[in-house]
Amino acid sequence: MKFQGMPRIKICCISSREEAELAIDYGAAALGLVAAMPSGPGVIGEALIREIAAIVPPGVATFLLTSRQDVREIIEQHHYCRTNTIQICDRLLTGTYQELQEALPGIKLVQVIHVTGEESIAEAVAVSSQVDAILLDSGNQTLPTKELGGTGRVHDWSISRQIREAISIPLFLAGGLNSENVQQAITTVQPFGLDICSSVRTDGKLDQAKLSQFFQKVYSLHN
Repeated sequence: MKFQGMPRIKICCISSREEAELAIDYGAAALGLVAAMPSGPGVIGEALIREIAAIVPPGVATFLLTSRQDVREIIEQHHYCRTNTIQICDRLLTGTYQELQEALPGIKLVQVIHVTGEESIAEAVAVSSQVDAILLDSGNQTLPTKELGGTGRVHDWSISRQIREAISIPLFLAGGLNSENVQQAITTVQPFGLDICSSVRTDGKLDQAKLSQFFQKVYSLHN
């Protein structure tokens, strides 16, 4: 499904209340709060996730990034963290999306698909009827230490485009996006949303100049 207008921007790896406020000030429509992961940047404690989620104003999505693959564990984690969205960064092994939806009414479910090749198209299509959005990233679940995001790598956007055309729910694009390539990414994939982390940071902290440059690149494409 093609979405018109400027893509929503999600700033991931938010590490403090101050970073959350800064991202929102620049126009972030969503914040990513990263719980325990096998690898990658931005992991914070669940108590801090809960604290940040509680101060985010209505209208801004708070994503709990979980690596858990058991529905009961995800429900328990969410009951504590209390975000309005769950980003499932790995494949569910135990339980179903329907069980999640029934246990957590009103909470949006976003499934990450790590684009590794043409097989990712069928994976995305198969899950798209069971979740609220798909997020395409550049991880690798087959490595001895799984990569579930935050790699800074760009994947094959032609596959991302095929996925976007094949599904009827919103699609977020992640993986190596920065101010230099974001306009090409938008033109090629035409996603509902963009997900960024490292490209708007310096020494791990949100950088106002980089945030401004990124948002300006996106805005200029839609003016």
